[in-house]
Amino acid sequence: MIIRNLQSIIQSRLFKGKAILVFGPRQSGKSTLVEAILKGKDIFYLNGDDADTRDILTNTTATKLKAYFGNHKIIFIDEAQRVPNIGLTLKLITDQMKDIQVIATGSSAFELSSQVNEPLTGRKYEFMLYPLSFNEMVQHHGLLEEKRLIEHRLIYGYYPEIVTKPGEERELLKLLSDSYLYKDLLMLEQIKKPLLLSKLLKALALQVGNEISYHEIAQTTGSDSKTVDKYIDLLEKTFVVFRLPAFSRNVRNEIKKGKKVYFYDCGIRNAIIDNFKPLTSRTDTGALWENFLMSERMKLIRYQNLSTSQFFWRTTQQQEIDLIEETSDQLAAFEFKWSKNEKPRFPETFTANYPGATTQIISPENVEEFLVEHSGNPHID
Repeated sequence: MIIRNLQSIIQSRLFKGKAILVFGPRQSGKSTLVEAILKGKDIFYLNGDDADTRDILTNTTATKLKAYFGNHKIIFIDEAQRVPNIGLTLKLITDQMKDIQVIATGSSAFELSSQVNEPLTGRKYEFMLYPLSFNEMVQHHGLLEEKRLIEHRLIYGYYPEIVTKPGEERELLKLLSDSYLYKDLLMLEQIKKPLLLSKLLKALALQVGNEISYHEIAQTTGSDSKTVDKYIDLLEKTFVVFRLPAFSRNVRNEIKKGKKVYFYDCGIRNAIIDNFKPLTSRTDTGALWENFLMSERMKLIRYQNLSTSQFFWRTTQQQEIDLIEETSDQLAAFEFKWSKNEKPRFPETFTANYPGATTQIISPENVEEFLVEHSGNPHID
């Protein structure tokens, strides 16, 4: 079994008097993670996708809930965002059933967060679970094996079912990208045009690694800039894509308001454009490598709970750096290169204006320096 980074952290939070919330994309392994944490324990399981579960948990009372739960001390509510007023119900359990630990998962951040933030202020631990990561797979079977699989990951990604069922990747990814991934989105009233959503996703998939223009995408998809912005925001909140803003501090000709969009998973990106060709037959290998590194770095930073802000850097003269990371006392610049034969240089405009910044090229040869948590890692030493 593949051990998730969050497992030991969540285990240490059990029975601390707070609700435990696990967010993340559908099929990212939330239920499997919680089941691993609670293995051997007596739990009461409820699924928010079930109508009777919603009836039980909506507009209820502590007396009714105690009757439903019986002697169970752990309540696991899967897909909790589907339950109306779930925040108030979780508050009720946390406040009035002190001996019960409630754990809830949700695949739609904006639905569940909006319901629980105010009722559960000071009463919850929140965790974000992504598809499997490079770091987790290194912990699972070692650095050498995972580096051998990098090309496979760039094509098929890291969703747990894709990783654990070799040979079925294409079929499973198409199923995932066609149904499960957008289930929460298509339930929303805000998504009134599923065909527009499909066009938008393809446009974004084809522009990975490039600065995007809402106006140009709107023209391509037959929409308008405001609708494109709204749909991308919803795609971000359902863990399909994430945005990277531009970095601007000192230089007059730096791009200030630009954005790039990346997919949380390369396999999903490739499924959207229906391209599973090997890297030797592709023209987008550089973009895939950039997307892979961005998504894996994001997972590492968030799992380690680091205070790191991420940006890209570009000037009006087309000078560009793939990633800028800013912490309280450090600025780091990274360029991503798939081929070790490439000899990139960091623009003098950047190095002259940010003399304290460190610079590093990330390629398959040194990827572990960028994507692996080294402390206490027997596979890296």
